[in-house]
Amino acid sequence: MEWIVVTLASLLAGFVDAIVGGGGLILLPALFATFPSAPPATLLGTNKSASVWGTSMATWQYSRRVQIRWRAMLPAALAGFAGAFAGAWAVTVISPDFLRRLLPAVLLAVLLYTLAKKDLGRHHVPRFAEKAEWLAASLIGLTVGFYDGFFGPGTGSFFVFLFVRLLGYDFLNASASAKLLNVATNIAALILFTAKGHVWWHFALPLAVANVAGSLLGTHMALKHGAGFVRWIFIFVVGALILKTGYDAFLR
Repeated sequence: MEWIVVTLASLLAGFVDAIVGGGGLILLPALFATFPSAPPATLLGTNKSASVWGTSMATWQYSRRVQIRWRAMLPAALAGFAGAFAGAWAVTVISPDFLRRLLPAVLLAVLLYTLAKKDLGRHHVPRFAEKAEWLAASLIGLTVGFYDGFFGPGTGSFFVFLFVRLLGYDFLNASASAKLLNVATNIAALILFTAKGHVWWHFALPLAVANVAGSLLGTHMALKHGAGFVRWIFIFVVGALILKTGYDAFLR
């Protein structure tokens, strides 16, 4: 019964994550609720063992239909990988607890800004030339990658928002590019969790299959309905993240 619950959660997580990120908002709480006595690191590692496959499939699907700016995004993905490794190391020496109360306020600012700017992310107008773009994208990858390794919640949403706000992408192109960077940060985290023995491999296969299935459906919906649809899913996911992180920070 337990594997059925978490597999269904992985399916839904893959669907949401493929559109705009935030799949961990669904699968991680399901894992923690289903296995309350398990070590948190093991549940985090098991989550990564599933999400890395769904995110990889979403990246491949988007790349067939969306013109990903590879010359900017590949260096950014490498920077994200390095940042995630550094963040994962930092969390072993510095507690991330100070971020718990700060994160809901940051996410609220992102949500209000997105709602206030009605045209934000509706048109794809990259604002940097080649060299400046890959430098800016790499800085985003390094910064958000470090955050992903150090703390994590909302990583995909931060990638999407920064690509829209700073690089001038629309929500669809931003989501496609964010998937590539998320693959890199997920792989970095998974390598570390695997090295530490924090992955339940007997759960990894069914969770990965379900995550990929959800990812295929989510990517199809995003490509079919375009940037406006992705924008509203982004608003919904960030709103849910505010509620979840606010509860964890102030009420738990």
